Amino acid sequence: MGEPCVLLKLGEVVLKGRNREIFEQRLRSNIKAALKDHRVDIRQRHGVIALFLPAGGGVEEAEAIARRVTEVPGIVLVHLAWRVAKDAEVVTQAALELVKGHAEAMPRFAVRARRRDKRFPLTSNQLDFKVGGAINDAYGFPVDLSRPELTVWIEVDKEEVFLFTDGRPGQGGLPVGSSGRALVLMSGGIDSPVAAYRMMRRGMHVDFLHFSGIPFTTTESIYKAYALVRELDKFQGKSRLWVVPFGKAQQSIRNSGQDRLAVMTQRRLMLKTAEEVAQRIHAGALITGDSLGQVASQTLANITAQDGAVELPILRPLIGLDKTEIIAEARRIGTLAISELPDEDCCTLLTSRHAETAAKIEDLKQIEKRLDAEELAVQLADSIQAYSLDA
Repeated sequence: MGEPCVLLKLGEVVLKGRNREIFEQRLRSNIKAALKDHRVDIRQRHGVIALFLPAGGGVEEAEAIARRVTEVPGIVLVHLAWRVAKDAEVVTQAALELVKGHAEAMPRFAVRARRRDKRFPLTSNQLDFKVGGAINDAYGFPVDLSRPELTVWIEVDKEEVFLFTDGRPGQGGLPVGSSGRALVLMSGGIDSPVAAYRMMRRGMHVDFLHFSGIPFTTTESIYKAYALVRELDKFQGKSRLWVVPFGKAQQSIRNSGQDRLAVMTQRRLMLKTAEEVAQRIHAGALITGDSLGQVASQTLANITAQDGAVELPILRPLIGLDKTEIIAEARRIGTLAISELPDEDCCTLLTSRHAETAAKIEDLKQIEKRLDAEELAVQLADSIQAYSLDA
């Protein structure tokens, strides 16, 4: 059957015009980093990236590589393929071997050939007919070109021919790092990890800032944030987590006596602190897991009031999703089980039965003036602790 290899199909990247090479170069770099534990030869084709194994590389290794690259944003489909010589008879015999395991099921089938190298002696239609006829003669599979249960794909390239029958969905989107860097306000809940993933998928490399209730809470929320970052790291690599000891600042807010505005004051202080950290690490935006109307702090009026706390743009990729949609996404990317673990989050220190749903910016600024919020944000940024994923 030839040699096992992996083919990666690209999506948006191929539409980037003059900038396409920049995106493809970034994607190849990300693939290389994701496959650091494997020896692969990465070769660029037109709209396709081929991953060749070293001599002697088997199907199991190709399977492991295929599974890993499905987690790399920028790739639409991942095919475990066979690389064979550019000879019509060799291609036909490889196709017969490829579908042999389906003989008992007798699936309706089709052959789809694509001839990128026009020098190949058979046209795409001729190759379809030749290979399809051989499969029908050998196994009796019925031909169905409209709704096949099994499709044999043949791609004739400049140096070889690739054969495969199906593909695994990739993450799609853009290569991480192609859209800049941002800082995620990372809670231990369900929403913020999904927000982080969505911005990774749009090409952003993200770092993570977690606010802990220390010294008035345990370190459970830190461990949980760390576990979430580790899980998300499979999509981008080189993730960084910082933790802000936020408990004393929350105590100051609670002592200010403004119960209805306490949550909004806290949110604005978190954003101010995150902006200070973002400037130090050269991040160009903040990311939150806000979903419109989900809680009191996420009404339109309160979101507007939060935007006024900082100058950096605040990206809210979940703004139009409901909780059911967010939970489904968290389950798919592998963060839901971690987010559902119990912990003592910093938000439990500052709750109100009558939280304001339409906070006025001027009222919030008066509270911040008494707290000296700008200086407090700098002090909080100075107190951050870094947590290495290599530990």
